[in-house]
Amino acid sequence: MLAMAFAICATLFVSPSQAAAQNAWTREHEAARNMVSAPVLLAQIGFLSDSLCQGRATGTRGNVEAAFWIQRHFAQAGLLKFGDSYARRIYAGNGTFGRNIIGMLPGSTHFSRDRYVIVGAHFDHLGILNGKMYPGADANASGTVAMINLANMLSAMRKIGKTHDSNIIFVAFDGKEADMAGSKAFWRMIENGQLKDPQTGAVITRRQISLMVNIDQIGSTLSPLRPDRKDFMIMLGTHSLKPVKRELLQACNRMFAIDLDISLTYYGSENFTNMFYRLSDQRVFVDNGIPAVLFTSGITMNTNKTRDTPQTLDTEIMRKRILLMYHWIEKML
Repeated sequence: MLAMAFAICATLFVSPSQAAAQNAWTREHEAARNMVSAPVLLAQIGFLSDSLCQGRATGTRGNVEAAFWIQRHFAQAGLLKFGDSYARRIYAGNGTFGRNIIGMLPGSTHFSRDRYVIVGAHFDHLGILNGKMYPGADANASGTVAMINLANMLSAMRKIGKTHDSNIIFVAFDGKEADMAGSKAFWRMIENGQLKDPQTGAVITRRQISLMVNIDQIGSTLSPLRPDRKDFMIMLGTHSLKPVKRELLQACNRMFAIDLDISLTYYGSENFTNMFYRLSDQRVFVDNGIPAVLFTSGITMNTNKTRDTPQTLDTEIMRKRILLMYHWIEKML
C-alpha cells in the first residue's frame, strides 16, 4: 500500500525544475495569454447570441450584424484584407446570399511567405423558426469567438516580434447550415485562383496550404468525456497530420500546464469519430487532401435548440481550450 501511494505521488509531482520551465514557457507567451478572459468571452458570445443578431441565419439582417461585428474585430486584430473588404459574397442556395469574412496575419519577413495555415469557424446559425429565435451560443458563436481571440493572441505576439514561417488565414464561414456553402465557396476561390496574398498579390494554391483548423462548438461542458471532469476538449483529425505532430496537443497540454482532459476520438467511437469529422467546414479540405483538424466540445442536449444560450456555457473552461489551441497552432506554424 505504501509503495502504491509513493507511485501515485510520483505521477502527480512536478519537480521545481519542471515548474520553472513551465513558468518560463508561459511567460514567453504572456502577451497572448493576457488577451483572453472568461468575462470577455461571455460578452462576445452574448453579442452574437443577442436578439440583434436574430440567430444569424444566412441572408438575414441579424447575420449581417454578426458579419459586421466580425469584420470590426478582424480590423482590430490588424488582419489584412483580401482585396478592398474582409467580406466575400457567397451563394447559399434558394435565392439566398451570404458572406464569408476573410483576413490574414502575415508570417515572418525572414522566411518564405508561400506557406499558409487556415483557421476557421462558421458564424451562421438557424435564425428564427416558427417565431422562435435560436441563439446558437455554443453552435457556433463559441467557435467564432474562439477564432477571433486566437487572431488577437497571435497578432499580439507578432507586435512584440514573435513571427512564424506560415501566414495565417482566418475565415468566418457563412452558410454552414446551408450544406456548408461558405467553406465550399472558399475552396472554389482557391481552385479558381481567386485567393491572392494581400501582401504579394500572388495566387495562393492548394499546395501552399499546410493545415486547416476548424472550431465548431467549443464552449460547453455538458457532454464531458468522463463524469468526474468537465475540463475537457475533443480534437479530431490527427491522423491527417505528420506522425511527428500527432502527439503535439498532449505535449502542449503538459508543457503549459493547461491540463485539459483530451480525446482524439469522438467519445471513443470509431464510427462516430469518422462521421463527426465530416460534419463541419473542415470536410471540403479533407476531401481535397489538406491536413485538417476539428476542435470541439461535442454535441449537447442544447445543440440546435432555443435554449442554446450563453448562460449554459463555461467560459472559464473555454478560455483554457483557447489557450491550448493557441499553443498548439503556434507550434504548428
